[in-house]
Amino acid sequence: FNLENVTWAALILKLCFYSQARLPCVRVKYLFFSWLAVFVGSWVLYVQYSTHTELCRARDCKKLICDKYKKGIIDGSACRSLCIKDTLYFGKCLSSKPNNQVYRGLWGESQVVLKCRLEETYRFDLDSDIEPRKEMVLFDKPTKGTSMEGFREMVYNLLKAKLGEQANLQELVKLVISVADGNKDGHVSLAEAKSTWALLQLNEFLIMVILQDKEHTPKLLGFCGDLYVTEKVHYNSLYGLTVPWVLEFFIPSGLRRSMDQWFTPSWPRKAKISIGLLEFVEDVFHGTFGNFLMCDMSANNIGYNDKYDLKMVDMRKVVPEVSFKELIRDRHCETDIDCVYGTDCRTTCHQSKKQCTTELVQPNLTKVCALLKDYLLNSAPSDVRDELEKQLYSCIALRGAASQMEMEHSLILNNLKTLLWKKISHTKDS
Repeated sequence: FNLENVTWAALILKLCFYSQARLPCVRVKYLFFSWLAVFVGSWVLYVQYSTHTELCRARDCKKLICDKYKKGIIDGSACRSLCIKDTLYFGKCLSSKPNNQVYRGLWGESQVVLKCRLEETYRFDLDSDIEPRKEMVLFDKPTKGTSMEGFREMVYNLLKAKLGEQANLQELVKLVISVADGNKDGHVSLAEAKSTWALLQLNEFLIMVILQDKEHTPKLLGFCGDLYVTEKVHYNSLYGLTVPWVLEFFIPSGLRRSMDQWFTPSWPRKAKISIGLLEFVEDVFHGTFGNFLMCDMSANNIGYNDKYDLKMVDMRKVVPEVSFKELIRDRHCETDIDCVYGTDCRTTCHQSKKQCTTELVQPNLTKVCALLKDYLLNSAPSDVRDELEKQLYSCIALRGAASQMEMEHSLILNNLKTLLWKKISHTKDS
């Protein structure tokens, strides 16, 4: 027996005994449990409020950016709308970490997403975004007097460090310079260059520039300092149900998976979304500027629009393979658990050296198939279910880096896309 429980029971009995003249015992019990419910509810509300005030700091974000803009330190295509015209508004908070602020908002008549950071310094840390190894003060580069040619060289060297030797790296430099010219006057000012340099340290911004012409990447609409604005993704999770994090503790995992499946689009629409995710795997695998790794295959990082075209919501953990290998090889380890970046990029621990190896255990496609297995097999048409299940399990069984099994990787990916497309190509959802 639990002594504390016995004490509470004795207290309730005493209350019942002394209150018989006025209240029945059952009313005392109701009073006690009502008080307990109020206490628990108040605690939940307090935790929610505290979490919200820590995660959602739009006012701080705007003040930090606009102070620097008004001092002439930074500039960009979104600065006047945010700081002078007040036509760029912060709306609903979507932040999951205090230093990575994410909001829905309005830019004129358009619905957008705003993203900014609140740290004054960036650190190279495998638990955060891929960023520079040494600390740097935000907006300190390039310095006054840097020529345009000098800035191009800075950008080239940074991209080379992140992406490795790429034959067409100069083309990417031109692309970055065109983005940096926020007012499109054909000239990149020092303030615009400072903003662009700070943004290039952010992994997601670089990926968005590289993949800006791809269908499944949200459009980059503007920037100011290290704040950037993208198009809004109508549905910002693969599943349609979101539950407050406090309640997640009280929902059994089996029930949570069932709830996820209840709130999904019809199967043909799920198939179309899945085809989009497979196409995104193709976009980042041996793309124009190298190979990228998808290191967090959470359903909350994947969304879609009202036409059920896939759109990536959060690409902070889509990292250049070169950068990943450079980082992971220096990590000390005792077991394989120490050699994980994000949630899904895993290597093995070299036991004699006590250092992580650089070869991935699973390619991007395997992680995508594991995410899509329950999503696609639930309510799948009977005439395609068996073949779909077979192909998904073959995909999940892939091991090693995609570069080591390129033919098998491509074959499985194309077979999955073909199977899904054949089933929905004659429907209105296609």
